[in-house]
This record gives sequence, structure tokens and C-alpha cells, in this order.
Amino acid sequence: MKRLLFLLTGFLLLTFSASAQIENPVTWIYSSKQVSPQEYELIFKASIQRPWHLYSQDIPMAPPATTFKFDKDSAFTLQGKVVEKGKVIKEYDKNFRMELKYYDDSVTFVQSVKLNAVGAVVKGAVTFMSCNDTQCLPPQDLDFSLTLGKIGTPEKAVISATKTDDGRSKITIGGNKKSLWGFFILAFLGGLVAIVTPCVFPMIPMTVSFFLKEGESKSTNKMQALLYGLSIIIIYTLIGSVLSVIAGPNIANFLSTHWLPNLIFFFIFIIFAFSFFGMFEITLPHWIVNKSDQKADKGGLMGPVFMALTLVLVSFSCTGPIVGTILVESAGGAVIKPIVGMFGFSLAFALPFTLFAFFPSWLSNLPKSGGWLNSVKVVMGFLELAFGLKFLSIADQTYHWHILNREVYLALWIVIFILLGLYLLGKLKFAHDSDVPFITVPRLVLAIITFSFVVYMIPGMFGAPLKALSGYLPPRTTMDFDLNAVVRQNVEEFSSGSGTQAPTEVCATPKYQSFLELPLGLKGYFDYDQAVACSKEQNKPIFIDFTGHGCVNCREMEANVWSDPKVLKILRNNYVILALYVDDKYELPKDEWIKSTYDDKWKKTLGQKDADFQITKFGVNAQPFYVLMDNNGNVLTQPTAYDLNPEHFVKFLEKGLKNYKDNKSLFNINNK
Repeated sequence: MKRLLFLLTGFLLLTFSASAQIENPVTWIYSSKQVSPQEYELIFKASIQRPWHLYSQDIPMAPPATTFKFDKDSAFTLQGKVVEKGKVIKEYDKNFRMELKYYDDSVTFVQSVKLNAVGAVVKGAVTFMSCNDTQCLPPQDLDFSLTLGKIGTPEKAVISATKTDDGRSKITIGGNKKSLWGFFILAFLGGLVAIVTPCVFPMIPMTVSFFLKEGESKSTNKMQALLYGLSIIIIYTLIGSVLSVIAGPNIANFLSTHWLPNLIFFFIFIIFAFSFFGMFEITLPHWIVNKSDQKADKGGLMGPVFMALTLVLVSFSCTGPIVGTILVESAGGAVIKPIVGMFGFSLAFALPFTLFAFFPSWLSNLPKSGGWLNSVKVVMGFLELAFGLKFLSIADQTYHWHILNREVYLALWIVIFILLGLYLLGKLKFAHDSDVPFITVPRLVLAIITFSFVVYMIPGMFGAPLKALSGYLPPRTTMDFDLNAVVRQNVEEFSSGSGTQAPTEVCATPKYQSFLELPLGLKGYFDYDQAVACSKEQNKPIFIDFTGHGCVNCREMEANVWSDPKVLKILRNNYVILALYVDDKYELPKDEWIKSTYDDKWKKTLGQKDADFQITKFGVNAQPFYVLMDNNGNVLTQPTAYDLNPEHFVKFLEKGLKNYKDNKSLFNINNK
């Protein structure tokens, strides 16, 4: 046991040694805060690990003072000098033998900036040196880059910067807090679902009996139960941590848009579904499970730890697909997302085992194991089968394979959920299912919900918008037969023949129209130069839609906001529409390649070119993102992003029209 404890301790030390070493006792966090429409504060917070300290800006030249250097840019103007806020210490310094000012806990430096253009990027570096009572580290230069005036990010972007082993700056941009909370809740629900699977539920009374040994005090049993629950959480969270290290945020775009990972994810979901249907079990080698079980039987302090590990290994055939789903969903997100997901899952998963170990009398209230547990697995299999199609759809749209258009997607979903409804009514039976002599009320309620969902989807086969599912279905433009489009076309032909005002046609044949199309029958362009030329010819402002094939929020905006009669009328009659797909994989001819001024790399696909245009001109890389512009490159009003309120979008469009007529603008993108 001592040897095992020593090995485990050594493993943990090796795992966390990189973060435990004090190579850089000063950690910086950068952020920006808007104080007025044109003024921002750049906030640089330094956290200092004692006994180290960081010198003030206001010291003699003997040690290097903390200094900030900002690259010059016409997009912003510095207002005054950097102000430092914190509890300053002024005393005799043994290293330099003079009285100096420094901080030993934390200090915040603030620089005011006047914004001259949306998306201004403030770059520079902070030079600092940290010392303790006996030694000083060499002066360090830490680069920073902050984008101001970012539209569509509800929370401020927070950038943490530390030094890597090679001395470079490591920069991480924090994600949306709301999305992380939502993902945590979904993962937590996944953990609750895992509890009622056939591999896990029967283990609750078996496991709890481990903590009810005779001759041991209740306090000891409860302490072991608590250690057991914590061990489950740590094991699963470590899985998420390992994934975050392997994946990281740099491959997020690759995972979310490239055909290879999307097809892999699609097949993973299919395999998980077949596993839940009972075709086979996803299990780990028996020797691993047996080894862990033997260690658990020895008891002691490590007994609950190995008991937790045994539970994780034994239940893998049921929890594996759920855990895999969570990790797949988080793979394209920020580094923290897999850790948050696995923590949420493990917290819910460990909760009943810990509670029943604390309160064993509750066991008498548990329902008995039976066929209903396998039914839970089968229902989850149907859901895995349905949601796996989303990954195939993303690859299909991005690469224009035309395999999974909207009708095919809906047909598959309708069939899947009809089969699910029949299963709930006992009309379908899988290998491990028990006989269903009668339908229980919960099964009946679930069947009613399932068949109602099927009825809701059926009109979508003929062009109904299905707004509740707009973010998960292929766009309506992929349909072979859209009844709404036929009616709309007939109305337009009638309007033009009767002398009434019909929607304005495009000026020239749009490039890329063979594989790109605007929603709701709108007509426009997918090339910037063509849109500018048409804007000059028709004397209309340009509506730029930065979008993507895999953008769920983009589809929701089109289905819920663009479809509003007021919005649709303004877009159709008063703007030249330009849709720029930032994830399209169409390979451009060599003479259309561009070299980015942002990262100095060649952009060889249509999506790379459009994404580079958005980043270099507006300092934003999120979609959807909407810009109103005249034909001289002047931005007419503050750009906007995801907002499902149609009235807000109408005001946005009307303000752009007014500023276009009054010849007013915010800034010119050609000067950036």
C-alpha cells in the first residue's frame, strides 16, 4: 500500500510539475473595458507569488522599472500615461541597496485609449523584472494584443498571458461564460442520464455496501464515501484535462469545418448508437478491471479510490458513449470546455453514490432494476443516431457534396423518431429488452411527445421554416422542392407583370452561385468586388453577412429574424446583399489567392479569403456578424451580431439607410 501511494504521488507530481514550478512568479491578465462609445480602458493586472515582488513604474534606473510600450496605430489614440493601482511598498531593497517602490501581491495598470475605428487592435509589450530578497529573475518582455470595439461578444474578452519555456508569450482568449454554463448543465444532465443505464444503476446498492462494513465507525464510512465521490470526479475531470492539452484551441476551426473530423465524429455517434441498441458492447480489457478491483478489495485509504476507478471501468460500456458525446461536442471549443464538461458529468455521476453511502436508508426507496434500464439505453441510442447526422451535414455543406440536403435530413429524422415512438409503445423490441405487457404512463407521455415532434417536422418536407430546429437542419436553400419558394416566385412574376414594384434584380451573374445561395429567396453576391460594383450601379448601401455553413446561430438568425416581413422587405428592396462564407472549402484559382496582412499567410480557399477580410477589416472572427457599408468602404453604423429580436434588426437596417442618405459614416475600412 505504501508503495502504491508513493507511485500515485509521484505520478501526480509529474503530471502537475509544469504548473507547480515558479518559473514566472508574475502572472498577467489583460482585459479591456468600455467607458464611453469612443473610450476604452486597457487593464493589465499582475498577480505576484510571494516572496517575489514586482517593481513600480516610478523607480530609479538601477533595476528595470515596469514599462509599457504601445505600437503606433491610427485606429486608436493613447490618453495620458499608464496609471498603476495597488498597495505599493516603499522600503530599502537589499538587492540594489536603495529605497524602491514595488508590489508583493497584485497590482493593476490602466491605460486610457480613444477609439478611432471599430476593431482597433492595440499591440505592444510590457517589460518587467521580479525579485525576492536574495535574487532577481532576468527582465522579461511580454507581448500583448487587444482588439477593441469587438461586436457580438456579450462578455469582455479576457486574455491571460504567461511565459512559455522558450520565452515567448502564451496568449489564451477566454470563451463566452454563458456557453460554458450551458455546456456544464448539459454535461451534468448527461451524468444524471448515465446513472439510470443498466451498467450503472444496479451498482448503486452493491457499491454502497462497500461502505457499510461492520466494525467501522459511521464517521470512517462517511469519510470513505466522500473520498469515493471525489475520486470519481477527479478521474473524469483528468480525462477532460488530458483532452484539453492534446487538442487545445488552435485546432478548433479544423475540427468544426474540416471533412475528416466531422466524418469521424459522425461515425463515432453511429457506433455509440449501435452499442446502445445492443449490437455490441464497448468494453475495456478485463485485466484492467480485475486489477483495479483487486486493489479496491484491500481497503484502507486507497480502497475508495480504486473502488471509484473500478466503477468507471466497469460502467464504461454505458458511460463511454455519453462521455464520448460530451468530449466530441467540446473538442471544437476552448481549452477549458472539455474540463468543464467532464466536471459537470462526473459531479452528477458521483452524486447518488456519495449520497446513498452517506444515507444508506434511502436505498429502500430506489426502484428495482429491470427492463426499464435497457429502455433508457435504447432511447439514448435513437438520440445518438439523430444528432450524429449534424456532423455529416456540416461536412456536406462545407464541401458541397450534396449528399444530405434538407429533405433527406428531415426524412431521416422523421423515420428515426417514428421508430422511437413505436419503441416506446412496445411495438419494437431489441435483443436485451424485456416484454412490455402494458404501457406505463411515463412511456405514453414520451411517445406522445415523440410523435408530436414528428408531426411538427413533416411540413418541413415541403418548405416550412421549422424555426425551432433552424440551427440544426441544413438550410432551406438545399431543398429540391420548396413550396414557399414556388409561391414566392409566382408572386414576384405577377408583381412585375402588373406594374407593381418587384424586388430589384442583381446587376451581374453572381460568382459562386452554382454552390452558394442566399436564404428566403433573396438575391445578392458572394464576392466583395461584385457587391461594390452593383452598389454603385444601383446607388444602394451594402449589407455584409459574415456567415458559415456550420454556424448554428446564423441559421437561427435567418429563420427567426431575416424572415420577419419588415426585415425581409428592407433587405430585398433597399440593400445589395453580400454573403461571405468564412468556412467554405472551395479552392480559388491561383491568381485569386491573397497574402494576409494579419498573419502573413496565403489564403487559398474562398472561406480563408472571407475570414481574413473579416479579421483584417473589422478585428472580429465570430459569426454571424453584420456590417452596413457604402460603395466607398465607409461603415454606416455600428455592426451587429446575434440578436433574435427582429425590431432591433429593423432599427439597425433603417439607421444604415438614413446614414447612407445623409452621407454619414463611422470609419472607412480601406484606411485600416
